[in-house]
Amino acid sequence: MSTAFDLAALLAGPFALPLAAVGAVLLDQWLGEARRYHPLVGFGQLAHAIERRLNRQTIRSGILAWALVVLPFVALACALRPLAPFAVDVLLLYFSLGARSLAEHAVAVATPLQAGQLDQARQRVGWMVSRETSSLDSSGVAKAGVESVLENGNDAIFGALFWFAVFGGPGALLFRLANTLDAMWGYRTPRFHRFGRLAARFDDALNWLPARLTALTYALLGHTRQALRCWRSQAPSWDSPNAGPVMAAGAGSLGVLLGGAAIYQGQLEQRPPLGAGAPPQAADLRRAIVLIQRSLALWLAAFCLMGALHA
Repeated sequence: MSTAFDLAALLAGPFALPLAAVGAVLLDQWLGEARRYHPLVGFGQLAHAIERRLNRQTIRSGILAWALVVLPFVALACALRPLAPFAVDVLLLYFSLGARSLAEHAVAVATPLQAGQLDQARQRVGWMVSRETSSLDSSGVAKAGVESVLENGNDAIFGALFWFAVFGGPGALLFRLANTLDAMWGYRTPRFHRFGRLAARFDDALNWLPARLTALTYALLGHTRQALRCWRSQAPSWDSPNAGPVMAAGAGSLGVLLGGAAIYQGQLEQRPPLGAGAPPQAADLRRAIVLIQRSLALWLAAFCLMGALHA
């Protein structure tokens, strides 16, 4: 009876959120993303169906569609949370995380790349990025993989953890759904330029502080001064206000040079340089994975420290 009471008190006290965060991360490492019936897959299908029906290529239709897709799920999460706070928080954060999946995708690129199987590496990195990959050399494949790992470290892990720390499971869910809609609708094309404007701007707002905390974490765990210098001098020239700091600091921390030419939808784009050093190779892709894993451990330690200070 005493043990059960102590456990219940622990899960309802200041350590509830840190323990839920650790539990969700362990669940993600153990199970990975659901192979079948993943909630985000169903969410994406729903978002696509609503977009097809409501998209009038206006800002107003985009706002309505965003609200119809996101708000009911967040409201349901808020309603369920008081019934079983710890369990709901663990499950919502677990479904919002993609740490194991990100590492698996990166390893699936690094392994054939190190073995000299360039065609297979090109195919696998094409699953991670939206650029043209069929003509990339080995360094280009490694560069695309490192950029994806660094940027998605924020989108698939640390952004969700930040909003989980602020609002619990519903906060992580809100971030993940908003980020998913930005990936689906946040394009500057005739179809989505106005319709997807709220999705892009809301994701930018949610990501602003988490992205800078992610960049700081990357900097602390590598070549710190170089990472901070790259962040300060290079990030402002990047198109995305949040990906710029994350990728510049990550590249500087790893000591590799990212950016440069890339082909998107048949168009060659010259992107500003990020980081410092030589272009990345296959081994640097594995180093990027290690940086993400160490960053995740540091964030969990910070969660537990905040719980201890609150207690």
